[in-house]
Amino acid sequence: MPSHFPVVGMAGDRQGFIAMSKDSNTPRGPLILIDGSSWLYRAYHVLPPLTNAAGEPTGAIYGMTNMLRKFLREYEADRIVVVFDPRGGTFRNELFADYKANRPPVPEELSAQFEGIRDVVRALGLPLLQVPGVEADDVIGTLASRDDGEVLIVTGDKDMAQLVNERVNLLDTMQDKRTDVARVHDKFGVGPDLITDYLALVGDSSDNIPGVAKVGPKTAAKWLEQYGSLEAVIEHADEIGGKVAENLRATLDQLPLYKDLTTIRCDLDLDGADAVLTRSEADAETLATLYRNYKFHRFLDDLDAPPAESAAPAAPVETNYQTVLDTEALEAMMAKLEAAALICVDTETDALSAMQSGLVGLSFAVEPGEAWYVPVAHDYMGAPTQLPMKTVIERVRGVLENPAIAKLGQHIKYDINVLKRHGIDVAGADHDTMLESYVLNSTATRHDMDSLAQKYLERSTTKFEEVAGKGAKQITFNQVSLEEATPYAAEDADITLQLHNRLYGELAEIPRLKHLYEEIEMPLMPVLARVEANGVLVDRELLGRVSQQMAERMHEIQTAAFEAAGGEFNLGSPAQLKDILFDRLELPVIRKTPKGAPSTAEDVLRELADQHELPALIVSWRELSKLRSTYADKLPGQINPQTGRIHTSYHQAVAATGRLSSSDPNLQNIPIRTESGRRIREAFIAPEGHQILAVDYSQIELRIMAHLSGDPGLVTAFNEARDIHAATAAEVFDTPLDEVNTDQRRAAKAINFGLMYGMSAFGLAKQLDITRENAGRYIDTFFERFAGVRRYMDETRKLAKAEGYVETLYGRRLYLPEINSRNGARRQGAERAAINAPLQGTAADLIKKAMIDVDAWLHETGEPARMIMQVHDELVFEVPDAEAERLGKAISERMGAVAKLDVPLLAEAGVAVNWQQAH
Repeated sequence: MPSHFPVVGMAGDRQGFIAMSKDSNTPRGPLILIDGSSWLYRAYHVLPPLTNAAGEPTGAIYGMTNMLRKFLREYEADRIVVVFDPRGGTFRNELFADYKANRPPVPEELSAQFEGIRDVVRALGLPLLQVPGVEADDVIGTLASRDDGEVLIVTGDKDMAQLVNERVNLLDTMQDKRTDVARVHDKFGVGPDLITDYLALVGDSSDNIPGVAKVGPKTAAKWLEQYGSLEAVIEHADEIGGKVAENLRATLDQLPLYKDLTTIRCDLDLDGADAVLTRSEADAETLATLYRNYKFHRFLDDLDAPPAESAAPAAPVETNYQTVLDTEALEAMMAKLEAAALICVDTETDALSAMQSGLVGLSFAVEPGEAWYVPVAHDYMGAPTQLPMKTVIERVRGVLENPAIAKLGQHIKYDINVLKRHGIDVAGADHDTMLESYVLNSTATRHDMDSLAQKYLERSTTKFEEVAGKGAKQITFNQVSLEEATPYAAEDADITLQLHNRLYGELAEIPRLKHLYEEIEMPLMPVLARVEANGVLVDRELLGRVSQQMAERMHEIQTAAFEAAGGEFNLGSPAQLKDILFDRLELPVIRKTPKGAPSTAEDVLRELADQHELPALIVSWRELSKLRSTYADKLPGQINPQTGRIHTSYHQAVAATGRLSSSDPNLQNIPIRTESGRRIREAFIAPEGHQILAVDYSQIELRIMAHLSGDPGLVTAFNEARDIHAATAAEVFDTPLDEVNTDQRRAAKAINFGLMYGMSAFGLAKQLDITRENAGRYIDTFFERFAGVRRYMDETRKLAKAEGYVETLYGRRLYLPEINSRNGARRQGAERAAINAPLQGTAADLIKKAMIDVDAWLHETGEPARMIMQVHDELVFEVPDAEAERLGKAISERMGAVAKLDVPLLAEAGVAVNWQQAH
């Protein structure tokens, strides 16, 4: 073992200087030695994966930084050092080749964070020691033994217990436990001086030190208490009885080595490192840069550092929120709005739905910290006189309809629809903080204003429940007093403006994301607003008949289920169903719930359907029950009494892949493959003299796969307009194209779609009801014939692991924090997402581009068509009877031309009196 070790990474320039307290010549506080490697690993395993805007892993850095910040607030000391293990082996590997051999390699997502945490430690002003060839334990041991004052070792490593004495204590911050000599004895049954003897006997699995087989803590402590030391135990080994003593005698030759391996070295020559253990001043500017890069925005408040150029201005200490109640105040506000380049606007209403709500007030902001609230319909007892709604609407119309003045909002589509109902066609709606956040990182769980304010501004905002109450006692906003309404509503506009200043700056740093935001998401937003406002006509009477038919069919199924079960029971009760299936009928338990009960989930019931008729009956009953309650019975109540139509809400900032979703009602989940689902689709109708036109992209994700992979076989098949599933079957089954049968095409279709979603041979075998071996052969043959697909999938996984994210054709990112996870299931899930997200996400981008293009064409030409729905890869229109065929052809061509790929985009049109028949 070398006698001299270099010291690296010392923070600050105060070499050799030790801070003294004002009243003495000794440093203030104990010497604090932080086991940095222990902390970093614990932070990595405890916290969920995090990434910054570039997709780089940051979870371990965040966790350890937070631990350091908290520790430095609670412990005042001048001498603190953070010690890290070296890279590579140490002298112990030379003594024992299997030392730590059981440990898996350091995860890539953790090793990628090593340098980052070192940068943070240095910027915090903390000395950092990492000695090549020497473990952190030995550096800490030497520093602790050399000091003649109080020492606090911050670690969770049990090996460090051997260093404890009257002046050296351990501190486990994760468990908030301090260990002195008495606690060591209580925990291990021996004192600190015998810890190495104890570890030699019991072994140390984390370091791959075997110890004596079947010797546990109690036996080791008993022997050491009886004989006094490991050497004495070895000397008296022949006297010890019992079966475990045979193991002891078989290990006698190795025990001195085991003790040597567990002994922390306390006599190293650190070449004066103990003279540079003093903290220096934290470098606030460097910390601010690091925190912004890692997106640790909540840490910035600790610092007195200048803001980054792209960051929002610091929130004003005081806010100026004004209530506009008279003409003079309105004109003063309008002067500011008319002179502004960007206006943040927000509406307050008396309902959640923009299609049914009444306007209660408007708030505006043009500068951080300053905002106005203009109430127009607060009607609680004692409410002050407010400006007439008509007066306000007419006065603000000019700026809101002026495209030269940019508008900003949080979920501004809602406000556009509200204002549209009150006669204002908002123009220049250029920015939406919800969409800015979504484009920056779609995998973030929340994009609402309150969450974004907390995340990016460290600002706790006033919640709606705080001014309107909760539950049954909640009041509508028109009943909220102006004393509470003004700060709440004005804050919404102010905070949204501050968020935009920060978020748009971050978008600007990533040009492809900025382009996606400006060219797809924001232009799509007013299109969706128009689609929502258009709404769709439904046949209320037909839905009533469908509901009745479903009820009758459910009764028939219930009768059959009672007969199959041998008695009556509640078909909607999982508990009763469990008793019947697994106790009375003794069917096998396929899977259990997290609480250990047999599962009755749909996939379990489908698997059991081969063994008994009851599970299939339950599946059918559940499907009908859900469709009836969700659609047949509920849709009539969702018809807007003012328009006679159903107006769904489309959501851009929900699905991580970029796909749109809808709610109230959810149009994405009406099944097309079941008879009941088709019956419900028949209720979506065109008004008299019109037809429903449905235009659907054909096999769009397979076409995107062909383009992205460049596979010659797929590209050729699409360019020659072959049946892609038959073409795949011809390759996989080595059969002439014109001889492919129905079963072969069905198998090829399952392969084509399944592989994009990461289907395994087991999954394919289950779907096709074939052996796993045959399924594996099908998949292997597919990849042999379509090698470009395999190459694309392999390269995409590799890129995802390196970058932490994948991209669509238009630059949309899906961050994959689990892509390098040590947890196999999580990693495999992320790998499947890495393959599928570029396909599904590009499909989402294309349908959005199609909506923007078709909507612009309809408005520019005045064509007599209204876009009324978007569902998956399909756009639905209302068109006049006489124009249906022409418009179907024209829109199909426009949708097919929205992008130029290596294969043609094919959009197919169908026309009928209802949505179902239009397919």
